Amino acid sequence: MVTALWKLIAGLAPGDRLPSSRELTVRHHVGPATVSRAIARLAAEGAVVTRPGSGTFVAAHPADQGGGADTSWQSVALAGRDASAEPPVPLPDGAVALSGGYPHESLQPTRALAAALARAARRPGAWRRAPTAGLAPLRALFARQAGGSVTADDVLVTGGGQGALSMLFRAIVAPGGPVLMESPTYPGALAAARAAGLRPLPVPADADGIRPDLLADAFAMTGARLLYCQPTFHNPTGTVLAPGRREQVVEVARAAGAFLVEDDFARHLGHGGPLPPPLVSGDRDGTVIHLTSLTKPASPSLRIGAVIARGPVMRRLWGMRFVDDFFTARPLQEAAVELLSTPAWERHLRTLSAALRERCALLAACLARDLPHWTLTRHPAGGLHLWVRLPDGVQDTTLADAARAHGVAVDAGARYFPAEPSGPFLRLSFAAAPGPADLAEATRRLAALPPSPS
Repeated sequence: MVTALWKLIAGLAPGDRLPSSRELTVRHHVGPATVSRAIARLAAEGAVVTRPGSGTFVAAHPADQGGGADTSWQSVALAGRDASAEPPVPLPDGAVALSGGYPHESLQPTRALAAALARAARRPGAWRRAPTAGLAPLRALFARQAGGSVTADDVLVTGGGQGALSMLFRAIVAPGGPVLMESPTYPGALAAARAAGLRPLPVPADADGIRPDLLADAFAMTGARLLYCQPTFHNPTGTVLAPGRREQVVEVARAAGAFLVEDDFARHLGHGGPLPPPLVSGDRDGTVIHLTSLTKPASPSLRIGAVIARGPVMRRLWGMRFVDDFFTARPLQEAAVELLSTPAWERHLRTLSAALRERCALLAACLARDLPHWTLTRHPAGGLHLWVRLPDGVQDTTLADAARAHGVAVDAGARYFPAEPSGPFLRLSFAAAPGPADLAEATRRLAALPPSPS
């Protein structure tokens, strides 16, 4: 479809309007979702400009913008290499974001971050090379957060969670090897695994989290040596792994001679109430590799995270660090130490918890009022999202495309599954919008969408 649209654009002038999506579906005998994805890709590449309510128009050619470079040869040079993840498409003006993985900037501790960065810049040696494993005070803070017998020597500071996840996959599993994952799971983990040449394989989960019986079967059938899971406020479902399963899951991985990567991204995103301790806090022999990050509760630009591991795998991760980036930027590490060491951080976490709890309840209530035929799978006690089951016969990708055209960005559920989806779902963020009033406006717009074709 993208190739066909490029041919169409070649015969048009900048500013010309493309045929409507309905015309293109009829002309090319494809579905609306295929047309929407193709247009989104061309918009991301700068070939077209979409104007909600008006249509899609040919963008100015590179030569018209003072460029003129021809990079078409790269299509041949890159043949056979899949990017594994689509770049985000900018929201149209006036759209409400119920998508994305970070809280809105109004929920970030902007003043505390600015003060921490200013103090960090004045520290002696702030611009010296940082130790490979990270600053000792920061490692100690991450170790204290993990609890149990974890020490600072078990901590490797990283540049956020996503890069650390990519490093873990490459360090542990050989290209072509399998990686077990909950189904559904975090799309960034799927993209990182596939970019490393690995095969993500699903393990079903239910209301209590990943199922230990099916996990044991999956290890036996695939020979996998790595499980990636999110035991606390799982993305996208919000599930917390049940107490009776937590030790079981670790024991199953241990019996298989496999590692368990515990992605604890939501440790600071609870809505109030007690949290279970990280799996790594009770691990005795290095089965669990713990992954955490400050980007969700603080800011996307505070690219500071940590990997907690023991034994030979940590030495291998040190080796990967020398290949990838040597160390994490010291000023950011110094700023993280300043932020986490002040009372402002605890105050921010309490404020964030209350705001997320309020927004979660509000979005759930708006869905029940405006879209009662959608099924909320659970009311989560933490995290940033609601996981919603759509009526049978509705295509989640088609609905997501239609929602964007009507001013609401949502995440189609299909991309969260390592294999075939178990049904049509949407992930709806209650944290990405500017304010609570935007959540109510978003559900009103979603309720006004025309019926989605099956």
